[in-house]
Formats: sequence, C-alpha cells, structure tokens
Amino acid sequence: MIVTVTANPSLDRTIAVDRLLRGEIHRATGDRVDPGGKGVNVSRALVANGHRTCAVLTTGGHAGAELLDLLSEAGVAVEEVPVSQAIRSNLAIAEADGTVTKLNETGPVMRPTEIEELLIAAITPTLDRSASWIAGCGSLPPGVDADFYAVLVERTRDAGARAAVDTSGPALAASLRARPDLVKPNREELAEAAGAAVATLGDAVDAAQALRAAGAGAVLASLGPDGAILVDGTGVHHAHVPRPRPLVSAVGAGDATLAGFLAHGGSGPEALAAAVAWGAATVALPGSVMPGPGDIDLGIVELTATPETDWVLR
Repeated sequence: MIVTVTANPSLDRTIAVDRLLRGEIHRATGDRVDPGGKGVNVSRALVANGHRTCAVLTTGGHAGAELLDLLSEAGVAVEEVPVSQAIRSNLAIAEADGTVTKLNETGPVMRPTEIEELLIAAITPTLDRSASWIAGCGSLPPGVDADFYAVLVERTRDAGARAAVDTSGPALAASLRARPDLVKPNREELAEAAGAAVATLGDAVDAAQALRAAGAGAVLASLGPDGAILVDGTGVHHAHVPRPRPLVSAVGAGDATLAGFLAHGGSGPEALAAAVAWGAATVALPGSVMPGPGDIDLGIVELTATPETDWVLR
C-alpha cells in the first residue's frame, strides 16, 4: 500500500490546438478532463499498473464532486477531507508540437481544523492498511504553512512508514528538516532548493548531495529528456532513454516517475530504471493520462552507476 497526500488537488482540463497564438481565436482539436494534483496522479499511475494505493485529498464544490467521480471510475481508493471552499480547476493548452501552456488556480483557503483533518486522514490508512510509503505531493493551498510536509514526515515516521516528498520552494526546504526518506524534485526545483544552477549532470548530482546534507535520505531528481538521477547513501545512479518517444504531453510525467520508483521498491538502481520508464511512457500520452503496463517498456532505459558529470542538460 502506497498512500498519497494531496493538499491541493484539482480538476484538470486539457484543450488541444494546432498552435497557440496570443489574442487569437482557436479551434480546438480535442479536449479531456482528468483528476489532477501530483499525489492524485501518483495514485492513478499506481492503480493503472495494478498496485495498491489510497489517495488522501481535499474535496469541495462541484469540482470536488467531479474529481471524486473520475477517481471512482479509475478505481482509485480515496480518503476525502471535505473543505469549505471549492478545490481548484486548472486549464492546460496542448499544442501539436508537445508544448503545454498551463493556467493553474491557487486553490481553496484551508482552515486550521481542515489541515489537521487532512494530516489525520493521511496517517489512518497507514495504521489500518500497513502502508509502506506515504508520499506528500504538490503545492500547498492558501492557509497551509510551509511546514505541512515536515509535520507529515514526522507523523509518518511515528506510524512506522517511509515518507516521500514531492514539492518545491519553502515547503521542500522545510520538509528537509524532518529528514524524509526520499524527495523528488525536478531540475528547476532541485536548483532552487540547492541555491545553485543546474546546467550539467554533475551540477544535478552536486545539488542532490546538498539536499541530502540538508536532511533528505535519498534524492530522485527528474531531468526531463535527460532522464533522472538517484543519489542516496550507496552512491549515484543515472538512467535515461537514448531514443525517447515523440513528445505528446509532459503533464504528469514527474508524478509517474515517482509512482514507478515507489512501485518497484522505492530504492536502488532498478527502481530508478523503472521510474524513468514510467515517466518516458507518460510523455507519449495525451493530457495527464497515466501509463499502463502496455505503455511501459523497461527495456528502453539505459542505466549507469558512473554518470558523465560534464553531460550538458537539455
């Protein structure tokens, strides 16, 4: 059982156009609505591949009701925490060349009692269902302090599970003080957290080591077309896809990467290779569709324990 915690879930609508031109009228070539939020996407990817998960999330308003309906259709088990305001609705404009322009709402203002209810709901599945991981994912809505994930990590440890954090900015920095077992930044988040530019694979490794020095047990950093690195107490590993599939939409690729890593044990190079395979499969799918077994090919991933430090990131 892998529990995901999403404090700021969303209803995500994706509209496809040939090319986005500012100020012009466009004819959509397609559209879809998906459940959204980083933790929600992790749970969706896990379910699509036959793994047990529970998505702990807030719900409110019509968007919250539709989100629950969509997750029920997808077979995702949910622990909901109703909040007084409506959850957010996000819009993504996907162009034919794979470029995605996102318009994300801020999310509801959460009351202190609602925040505590979310933390309680996150731990309950761990105790009742023997969860191995609790993954706190995504941005925090208004009213939620940056130490939310730090508190979640501490309570997760007390419950006997491992804690993963996938967030950015002050929330990521605060979580490190609680010493999470795993953090999963992307390239930009990694650079921001380490306070240094990440232009090469060597830079990424150095930044990941800085996060470990600040408290992270392991760092799984997704690097877009350059794959991902895993930096932990055993060393450094790099995995990438030498011949990637054509880009359709990168939305949710990082979430699928985390899901693949946790689904394959949550540690070691084999889990890293699976993570990159899951992420690579996601970018070939529309909107925020999560990949299933028929989409994922572990054989396309190249894995090395001796990363090329001068590898220039794209």
